[in-house]
Amino acid sequence: MEKTKKTTEEKMKKTVKALQDEFKSVRTGRASSALFDKILVDYYDKKVPLNQVATISVPEARLVVIQPWDRSVLAEIEKSIQKSELSVNPNNDGKVIRINIPPLTEERRREMVKLAKNMGEKSRVSIRNIRRDANEEFKKLQKKSEISKDEAKRAIEDTQKLTDSYIEQINRLLEAKEKEILEI
Repeated sequence: MEKTKKTTEEKMKKTVKALQDEFKSVRTGRASSALFDKILVDYYDKKVPLNQVATISVPEARLVVIQPWDRSVLAEIEKSIQKSELSVNPNNDGKVIRINIPPLTEERRREMVKLAKNMGEKSRVSIRNIRRDANEEFKKLQKKSEISKDEAKRAIEDTQKLTDSYIEQINRLLEAKEKEILEI
């Protein structure tokens, strides 16, 4: 029973962490190196994450500077950024790539909020599925007479409290992300 409780909490933690990571890729009106976390660059016939071939810095609120360690990969970095879903235009000066992050239009902000809400809802559904699996496990243990009816009931109540707390975390993350997207 304790193993099931621990596994349930671990899965819920991972779900919240995954949402945080997913939110990093949602573009706001502000520059962030996290926007480029999922970009892969062709480097000697291998797909390599951008941050493994270059330094990504944010010197200003709306500017990202990407400085490759090997200048020969500059064109590949530029191509990868153009192909990405970021909708930004890299400016290559032969040494570094500068990317101005334009402010989001009102329509684009609403789209981003909608995307963030969908991500949040998927995470909440995931948490509820984890709860359901744990509750089924407790009921199985009760049927096998490994735990008493009271222990099963208590475990299910504890799982519900855990679920509520993780759903609340997701809601707070979503609220913060919405605020970040909507601020001008």
